[in-house]
Amino acid sequence: MEIWDREYECMDREVLEQLQLERLQATLHRAYKNVTCYKNKFNQQGIDPDAVQSLSDLSKLPFTTKEDLRLNYPYGMFAVPLREVVRIHSSSGTTGKPTVVGYTKNDIKIWSNLIARLHTAAGVTHDDVVQIAFGYGMFTGAFGHHYGAEVIGASVIPMGGGNTEKQIMIMQDYRTTVLISTPSYAITIADRMEQLGINPKSLSLKHGLFGGEPWSEAMRIEIESRLGITATDNYGLSEVIGPGVAGECTHKCGMHIFEDIFIPEIIDPDTCEVLPPGSVGELVITTLTKEAFPMIRYRTRDITSLDYEKCSCGRTHVRMKKTMGRSDDMLIIKGVNVFPSQIEEVIVAIDGCEPHYQLIVDRKNSVDSLEIHIEVTENIFFDEMKMQRAFIDSIQHKIHSLIGLGVTVKLVEPKSFPRFEGKASRVIDNRQH
Repeated sequence: MEIWDREYECMDREVLEQLQLERLQATLHRAYKNVTCYKNKFNQQGIDPDAVQSLSDLSKLPFTTKEDLRLNYPYGMFAVPLREVVRIHSSSGTTGKPTVVGYTKNDIKIWSNLIARLHTAAGVTHDDVVQIAFGYGMFTGAFGHHYGAEVIGASVIPMGGGNTEKQIMIMQDYRTTVLISTPSYAITIADRMEQLGINPKSLSLKHGLFGGEPWSEAMRIEIESRLGITATDNYGLSEVIGPGVAGECTHKCGMHIFEDIFIPEIIDPDTCEVLPPGSVGELVITTLTKEAFPMIRYRTRDITSLDYEKCSCGRTHVRMKKTMGRSDDMLIIKGVNVFPSQIEEVIVAIDGCEPHYQLIVDRKNSVDSLEIHIEVTENIFFDEMKMQRAFIDSIQHKIHSLIGLGVTVKLVEPKSFPRFEGKASRVIDNRQH
């Protein structure tokens, strides 16, 4: 089995942990010196970066949250002057403003190398033709995979998202061997091929590297059988670097987190206590090499567990299981981050809407959908159909403008939903993850 960077990916744990400590200490000093947010956090808790003398001291450091990034929008978390930042990306704005991330030349080089590791682990070589069906733009996915594949020496087709029939045509004509997309889009491609009467065996496809949304083992089996490929999972988030934080090897027994670049922890999301190896909890990540945008104990909100046993592939880096949900109420729909609280803000601001609603998330023919049922006052509910239709259109437009996702709104009578003394049950997610 090919390993891209054997020196680092197969390190003895003792050597790895010494490297992590040295890099952690350098990161803490850089963050403390150059990022006001970190300086204030450390000072408030009476923490001196010099006091971190072992990896166990990491648990004494404060967490970084999405709220910190929001409050320091756009460049407040950067640890280098803007003139040293060669790339700016952002996540989808979950509170009206996106999360902005920056990269120095060296950050881009390390990022590219991480994707080269991830691709190699999944079976990609310099002989492959890699078709990237992620959208190019502020989203980190497409560019990350693009540069990593080029580092390997593979031929890259920067197709971008959508236009399914053209995707299939290019797969046929350009003899694509690797597909990179969301897993749900891979199913969409399989569906369209079926409709067009195209046999997947007539293609050159061998591998699929899928990420950007949660997906089940059942979905993996379906993709592999319908497209005739080996499908592997990978994990990343823009706040930490983008794709390239972790990825499966062809043994498919968990995603290797590249521990020379990141330190993962698992915490209890309620108590914030660090949990022992093997425990299920919230993943927290500290970056060890990021120059422009260091992240110290970033709370990803993703629920998973870590396995420190050496993998059969020879890599010694810890493996994370597929994410099992989130510790906050965020939903990922068609790759877009959606918080019920965002939708609530829209609803409560509209005259005639009650603050009682339900979000129903579904997946039909591998396409996610969001339907919102909203209680409205009696006069709205009994309006003539034309006025009611215009009212619904207005709500759908306002929600789409805020979250960037098309939704279906249905109006229901007052008191349709049960009332809860505690936290209301707002979301019904019918997807199988």
